[in-house]
Amino acid sequence: MKKFLFGVGAFLLCHSLAAQESHVVLISIDGLRPEFYKDPSWNMVHLRQAMETGSYADGVEGVFPTVTYPSHTTMITGVKPLKHGVYYNTPAEPLGVTGNWLWKYENIKVPTLFSVAKEKGLKTAAVFWPVSVGGPATYNIPEYWYLPKEKGQDRVMSKALQENATPAGLYEEVEQHATGKLEEIDFNGDYLGIDENLARMSCYLIRQYKPALLAVHLVTVDHFEHEQGRDGDKVRAAIAGVDRAIKSIREAVQKAGIADNTTFIVTGDHGFVDIHSNIAPNVLLVKAGLYDPQKPENWKAYFHQAGGAAFLQLKDKNDKQTKEKVLQLLNSLPLAQQKTFIIKTREEMDAIGADGSATLALAAKQGYAFSGATSGEFIRAGKGGTHGFYPDFKEIQTGFVAFGYGIKKGVVIPQMGLVDIAPLISKLLNLNMPAGDGVLLEGLLK
Repeated sequence: MKKFLFGVGAFLLCHSLAAQESHVVLISIDGLRPEFYKDPSWNMVHLRQAMETGSYADGVEGVFPTVTYPSHTTMITGVKPLKHGVYYNTPAEPLGVTGNWLWKYENIKVPTLFSVAKEKGLKTAAVFWPVSVGGPATYNIPEYWYLPKEKGQDRVMSKALQENATPAGLYEEVEQHATGKLEEIDFNGDYLGIDENLARMSCYLIRQYKPALLAVHLVTVDHFEHEQGRDGDKVRAAIAGVDRAIKSIREAVQKAGIADNTTFIVTGDHGFVDIHSNIAPNVLLVKAGLYDPQKPENWKAYFHQAGGAAFLQLKDKNDKQTKEKVLQLLNSLPLAQQKTFIIKTREEMDAIGADGSATLALAAKQGYAFSGATSGEFIRAGKGGTHGFYPDFKEIQTGFVAFGYGIKKGVVIPQMGLVDIAPLISKLLNLNMPAGDGVLLEGLLK
């Protein structure tokens, strides 16, 4: 009888350990597009090799606006911005733009993969993950920077990461064991080295601490797509760089001895669109006396721009007269200018899960983006690329590749959503996340 009880106990213990020892590595490539891994000419050799053992999506629908911070928050919550509370990269600031971003985890209103994992006693790690300052990841090097004290100075990132990494001393630990001493220029997006160092940090945390979940945000692809548009020599170099980072992280998992029970998910936050013109809707508000940049405290209406989208904020949300005035201004534009964007109603924004405080939104047509400018022409020249658009066309979709533990080989998902990533990770780690806006992609699982 004792022998039988010991056997049952051993089985339960092993079963419990097996559940705890599952690992997920979530790699987010900012600006990832599906053709990067589907088209061999983009030279993502390592990801394509891994993809042959797993599955992928032809496209991943994003949130509105399709920008980095709300998108990454959706990845780890399974809900859209209207529910999780991170509506943009930067807060709407009609009284004057400060340069602040929504860096802090406290902006998130719902449970995340990190918070649920912590409740279950699992170790997690976050490397340069958006909206993670003060977050519950066990090992956390957040995306954050200090604003310059004077105009014209570069933002300060190395000190911000050092002072806000948790636990205290973690940043110095990864410098000593993974990256070497980092200077401010090492976080300059003009150089591919930032992604190399973020990968080195991730590799060290995997080998040293073997977290159940590690999430890392790689950034240079987005940086150079903004500069060059959808294609360019720098974009292609950045793609090769993140592909090498993926290989390094895979090797770290192998060196850590956890490859047999680790799942890799490589995804992104949005696609990209080439831009030839910028639209400045606040110019209309200034001319109509609804916004005064010299006396912003007297504002009645203000458009908060987010790349390919702009969101109307009213000082008094019940000010129907001002709302109608803004609609009149938009509908009185020359027809050619009206055709550069689509007005999205509050009902449409509710349906897609966008900022609940905005009265309406403008969704730019491809080729156009929005500017926060308050003077000059309504439409002016633009260049490079951007995102933020309403997620209803192929070019703005991001990508998804999954391989490793628990993932079937050869499944192709025609289309999924960012909201579907958290339920999948929850299932792989047995987290039992609260139901959200996504669905469990059971067809991917063995």
